[in-house]
Amino acid sequence: MLLITRREGEAIMVNGTIEVRVLEIRGGRVKLGFEYPAGNTVFRQELFAKIQAENQAAAALPGNQAGLQAALGKLGQPKVGTKSASNLGNKKAQPHDHDPGHPRRRSTDN
Repeated sequence: MLLITRREGEAIMVNGTIEVRVLEIRGGRVKLGFEYPAGNTVFRQELFAKIQAENQAAAALPGNQAGLQAALGKLGQPKVGTKSASNLGNKKAQPHDHDPGHPRRRSTDN
């Protein structure tokens, strides 16, 4: 494990594209800010571990491959006659706006 000491306002760069900046230090808590290229993801370790465990459990279910293939085949195919299908061309999709846990949204945890 690499250990680096940083003061408030200082940052580190990872792979030349990811900046991790110490925004605030208060008591025993450190607030970090991340800037990274679009298409990358950042998760808290405990959430990442939960996602990995759920993915492994889902992959282990018997017969799950056929169901997964069917579900993937239906992605992006709106139901005919629905409001979402008729407005599909009029509205840009923004998949993460509704997700308060999305890594690029400001956390309310202090």
